[in-house]
Amino acid sequence: MRVATYYNNRDIRVEERPRPEIGRGEILVRVEACGICGSDVMEWYRIHKAPLILGHEAAGVVEETGPGVQGFKKGDRVALAHHLPCGKCHYCLSGHETVCETLRKTSFDPGGFCEFLRLSELHVRQGVFLLPDPVSFEMGTFVEPLACVARGQRIAGTAPGKCVLVIGSGIAGLLHVHLAHVRGARPVIATDINAYRLDAAKRFGADACVDAKELTPDAVRRINGGRLADVVVVSTGAPAAIQQAIQAVERGGTVLFFAPVSGREPTAFPFNQLFWRSEITLTSSYAATPAEYREALAMIAGGKVDLVGMITHRFPLAGTQEGFRLVEEGRESIKVIIQPYV
Repeated sequence: MRVATYYNNRDIRVEERPRPEIGRGEILVRVEACGICGSDVMEWYRIHKAPLILGHEAAGVVEETGPGVQGFKKGDRVALAHHLPCGKCHYCLSGHETVCETLRKTSFDPGGFCEFLRLSELHVRQGVFLLPDPVSFEMGTFVEPLACVARGQRIAGTAPGKCVLVIGSGIAGLLHVHLAHVRGARPVIATDINAYRLDAAKRFGADACVDAKELTPDAVRRINGGRLADVVVVSTGAPAAIQQAIQAVERGGTVLFFAPVSGREPTAFPFNQLFWRSEITLTSSYAATPAEYREALAMIAGGKVDLVGMITHRFPLAGTQEGFRLVEEGRESIKVIIQPYV
């Protein structure tokens, strides 16, 4: 089968690899679509693991089922979860499934940017979701990122009437903007340094858009009736965004760190301002649980979210390199999808 092998962001090669063989309780999926995530192009995070086959926002068709598989058959259309918790450890039982050791060790074999992938017995039990007929494979690639966003917003306490500020309007930021809007947060404020992305944020539910260079506490107060934001989502790896978030959050509010920071310099926090007198919560979110995947799929299938317009580019497997370039540059692209059989 063909795979797109990652060596670095500027060197992704279409190569041949044996098709995975499945065992008891496992299934083989023919990949029909796989989105390129912003984390896929974080070279500082990926390069030491190369060469490897990336891609975790995948949807496809069940090609083969192993002995003992129940609930799935050849031809089923499915969306997939790549990381899965054990459900039994201390972390899982305390509601922190996404820091479970099992979750950190599970993934696709080999990855979503290929023609076929093998799913383990654990994946089959917890991480394969039948796509309803109205849900396309392209929409199936949004199940994973939307599930992650839903988890983040639950942790941050997004709710109707709260002001939500999203710093960084890449694909993850736009999903945060859209979901916050759908869930009744008001006003929803989006920032970015890219005018194209700010225009997209307006289309997907932002009540106000601010150039990140001009994001100040006073700017937020002008938009939010004199108050700062109740929830601030940091959806960019720019270190400066951390300080902006701290300055923009209201007393009693929450800052959600949704994206990792690429810099290695330590970040200083104004301790008294944040914790002694202001009761500000700093928290983070990583990945999603099977329940959140199901929640995301239900929102997509039920028409509660409108994501089709986020797709700006589609490429065959041979175009994976170009797709990575577009996502890394982040100029005039939002969601880039690889379709191995186009």
